[in-house]
Amino acid sequence: MLNKVDKNQKRKERHYSIRNKITGTPERPRLNVFKSSKHIYAQVIDDATGKTLVSASTLDKELKDKAAELSKSEAAALVGKTLGERAKNNGINAVVFDRGGYLYHGRVKLLADGARESGLEF
Repeated sequence: MLNKVDKNQKRKERHYSIRNKITGTPERPRLNVFKSSKHIYAQVIDDATGKTLVSASTLDKELKDKAAELSKSEAAALVGKTLGERAKNNGINAVVFDRGGYLYHGRVKLLADGARESGLEF
């Protein structure tokens, strides 16, 4: 009998591999991405202190109504743009991008492009 490959388990293995190579510092925190089938979440994390500095998702109070009207790809770009603006307001200019084991394609790429549009460097 054939065993079905668990795609999420493979993604988690890729994510652990990525996390062994990158860390967020106070000068250059880590921008982490997680996506579910309906929503996308992003947060800027300082790994030295273990604290989330800024976050944004399609479930935020400010974005929930806007994101419901948009496609998932457009909502991802909106989340990236919002996250970038919030980071700039908190004095964060540069981040390390952690794609969370996902391919840099589709919603993940649009989120990153939205963050870059609002002025984040990575």
